[in-house]
Amino acid sequence: MSRLRIGQGEWVVVCDGAKALVLENAGDEKFPNLKTKEVYEQDDPPTHEQGTDAPGRSINSVDGRRSAMEQTDWHTQAEDRFLRKLVGRLEAAVNAGTIKSLIVVAPPRALGVLRRAYSHNLRAALRAEIDKDFVKLPVYEIEKHLAG
Repeated sequence: MSRLRIGQGEWVVVCDGAKALVLENAGDEKFPNLKTKEVYEQDDPPTHEQGTDAPGRSINSVDGRRSAMEQTDWHTQAEDRFLRKLVGRLEAAVNAGTIKSLIVVAPPRALGVLRRAYSHNLRAALRAEIDKDFVKLPVYEIEKHLAG
């Protein structure tokens, strides 16, 4: 990955479907110093606590044949909700003028959910998207990966 320039005061959002780190560059472009500004975590209870219904069945009205429905993926739904809520938080910061630009680092699936939720203003403030999963790394490691 090539060296990424992170401006002073710029936010770097590192997230996946269950955790998000909002980091701010307290240094400058040449010597970035990412500081944790906010941390969001989602509870991830076991599937049996999230949904109790068995998968449904449908009956074909013409010949009476039955077919099974796919089991609801409660974890995926919870991750999507978490990411949409994060976008809402970032959007509020952009609209309030708290941040001028930001960089988002997330795995590809999470980036897909985020992209669908971006508002026009948030998209305009977005300077870069990086499809990596760095959320479990300590901040100094994230800084090292991004700044080269």
